[in-house]
Amino acid sequence: MPNYRRVQIPGVTYFFTVVTYKRQKNPDDSEEQTNYAPVINEFRQQCPFTICGWVLLPEHIHCIWTLPENDDDYSKRWGLIKAGFSKGLKTCFTVTNG
Repeated sequence: MPNYRRVQIPGVTYFFTVVTYKRQKNPDDSEEQTNYAPVINEFRQQCPFTICGWVLLPEHIHCIWTLPENDDDYSKRWGLIKAGFSKGLKTCFTVTNG
């Protein structure tokens, strides 16, 4: 496993670029795309964060999150979201830039 250096500061805003597993395309079907929001919102209830922006592109996403003041654990949130996508959409995301 790579040894990433990640800045983790409670309550700050982070920009992420996340690519699909083996750069597989996201679903073109708008019905499938609407499944993203419930997965993300489900985990936002467990581990709150603010979504400042989210762009879904064919093989990756860009997003900007702000974490709560006393929390710096964005990796836990990505783990929950990736698991939800893998189970519900059969698409696995990997963080490439954070």
